[in-house]
Amino acid sequence: MTTAVSVLRAKVPNPFDRLRQRVGAGRERRAGGGRGRAAGVPPLSPRLQFVRAVLVSLLAFSGAFLLHAVFVSGLQQSAAQEQLYDELREQLAAGTAPIGPTDSTGEEIAIGTPVAYLEIPKIGVEHVVVEGTTSGAMLDGPGHRRDTPLPGQIGTSVILGRRGLYGAPFDGLRELQVGDLITVTTGQGRFEYRVTGLRLDGAPLPPPAAAGEGRLLLMTASGNRFLPDGLLRVDATLDGTAVGGPARLISTTALPDRERAMGTDSSTLWALVLWLQAVVLVSVGFVWAWYRWGRPQAWLVFVPPLCFVALGAAGEAVRLLPNLM
Repeated sequence: MTTAVSVLRAKVPNPFDRLRQRVGAGRERRAGGGRGRAAGVPPLSPRLQFVRAVLVSLLAFSGAFLLHAVFVSGLQQSAAQEQLYDELREQLAAGTAPIGPTDSTGEEIAIGTPVAYLEIPKIGVEHVVVEGTTSGAMLDGPGHRRDTPLPGQIGTSVILGRRGLYGAPFDGLRELQVGDLITVTTGQGRFEYRVTGLRLDGAPLPPPAAAGEGRLLLMTASGNRFLPDGLLRVDATLDGTAVGGPARLISTTALPDRERAMGTDSSTLWALVLWLQAVVLVSVGFVWAWYRWGRPQAWLVFVPPLCFVALGAAGEAVRLLPNLM
């Protein structure tokens, strides 16, 4: 009888033995260091952890750059246009809108100040034009080149606009035809222009403007919107009489390269460097947390700040792109 019972006990497994084995295995894994890492697996070397952090940084920055270029930039430009429109409308109502390179107090107006409201009915353009044509200024909308008169004044006023990023306000310029209407409102009134032609690089120049005539030149990139191969110019002539205006404070020869067509702005390169450093630091923390805490904890703690700093870096990187993209 005793022998039979002993045989039965040997054949039937004790459930508490399995529980003890699982608890012991968990203790061994924790003793080995790192949740979710199997026992006996060696930890990553500092060099491999750094390489993984760099790869995470590159992935985060690339994704944030594409997201910013395709989606966020348009929202940012739309919000900026609403603020600029309210500011310009108040100035027009109060009679304090700029009519030259200086404001009503005689101070030089800052780059990014709203100076005109541009309307092109055929392609649905309704945008506030800011002073200056740096890449940073044109994040908010089309820019007026500072070495030319304002629209409506005697001479040729030049306005630059983006074709691919930040709302792409001038993407439809290629659809304009001779005779199409362009309207510009400034502190001196409302002015109507008629398109006289479109030009690509190498095309003949239009005849010189007559004395006292007002002209408008719109410029944007040609070719692929994200891989431009030249410039598209739209010439227009003012219907009616041009008005006079204050002399410009900067000449064409003195205009900085960053304000010319396809110019880039590196004045805030230091900010991009700081943002990229933040991306790398957060990526290092993400890799460390992934290995030490586990996947869910790492995603919960580090992904939100990683997205934030990556988008900040992408926003600064866009300033290095040509001002007409």
